[in-house]
Amino acid sequence: LSSLTALGGNLFGLFLFYRTGYEFQGWQWQEALVVLGIFTMLQGFAATFLSPNLNRIVKHVQEGTLDFVLLKPISSQFWLSTRTISPWGFPDLVLGAVMVLYAGTQLGLGMSNYLAASGPLALGFISLYSLWFMLGATSIWFVKIYNVTEVLRSFLEAGRFPVVAYPAAFRIFFTFVIPVAFLTTVPAQVLLNRIEVSWLAGSCLLAAGLFQISRLFWRFALRFYTSASS
Repeated sequence: LSSLTALGGNLFGLFLFYRTGYEFQGWQWQEALVVLGIFTMLQGFAATFLSPNLNRIVKHVQEGTLDFVLLKPISSQFWLSTRTISPWGFPDLVLGAVMVLYAGTQLGLGMSNYLAASGPLALGFISLYSLWFMLGATSIWFVKIYNVTEVLRSFLEAGRFPVVAYPAAFRIFFTFVIPVAFLTTVPAQVLLNRIEVSWLAGSCLLAAGLFQISRLFWRFALRFYTSASS
């Protein structure tokens, strides 16, 4: 019910733009639905894999149970990132996929389009994970940072619309500061066969760079961790 309500609100917000014949620059209604569908899937991914795991880093630091994680003969980042799967994000994943398939059917897209878009979509998931994990790692210094992830969520709300919907200054911000454009708009452009190679290369570099930075940042943060036993 929560997922359906949120999706209905997002659809209504998008409808308010298009009801008078207005279109985002170069994006017709069905194409904008693709972006919203990918955004909904992104929310489902976050609720299923990121929130139940990475928000727990704060709890481990507060209670000193991070000691037991660090003693395990396995990568602590891997363990903290994959320990739990929450079913509450599944509806968003399904609803987002259904919306993308519906819009794709209306646009006459084929299986090759969906296969091509799966790569950039996975890269978007990796980029979002890396950002979320680095925010969780800052709890080693600040301990209580629950609200920080909510700030990230608020910025990600911009991904409901194609990046061209925003003024130039916001486009720069949502591309190079908070890379929302690479999370939703770029995968949608690949699906619609309207992507430039430079944007696709940028998406690859961003995902690989953020993931490597998250690994290095975690190792750096652990140097400042004071265990419960010391």
